[in-house]
Amino acid sequence: MMTFQELIAIDPFTWPDIGTSVLCGTLIGVERQLRGKPVGIRTSSLIVLGTYIFLTISLGIHEASTDPTRIIGQIVTGIGFLGAGVMLSKDGVILGVTSAATIWSLAAIGIIIPTAGNLPAIKMSLVVLAILYLVDELENYSTLFTRGVHVRYNTWKTRTNKKTDDRLS
Repeated sequence: MMTFQELIAIDPFTWPDIGTSVLCGTLIGVERQLRGKPVGIRTSSLIVLGTYIFLTISLGIHEASTDPTRIIGQIVTGIGFLGAGVMLSKDGVILGVTSAATIWSLAAIGIIIPTAGNLPAIKMSLVVLAILYLVDELENYSTLFTRGVHVRYNTWKTRTNKKTDDRLS
């Protein structure tokens, strides 16, 4: 008969690492979801967790031909495609670049967990969260941060919202 320990064992993974993966993804995902961005809690948590799983599996394979850095390279490539999927161009304005960069950062956090530990991963999640939140606050505080592409985006966003309002009237 199986003991409780054997029943909940998930070697080579650990429950604290899985918890950290979900926590890190959730912290960043909540910020994105509250702002109505395409990468929310589920997506963020799954990106960190999936990256952790892939890298942990590769670190557990002990053969002469295995190299975990190759897995990291493939993760970066795959995440690049996922990030490209959230970007779009509309009226000459490219949207979703921050979401794509967030996806990339989430994957990096997933790599941190099996290589550097849970606490560094949580700290890096807080750094990403601070960047996402504080830069948005700076943009709301001063027009100095809404120049160049951001001016075009705000103009496009206002025009799009006006068209939607006109249709609803």
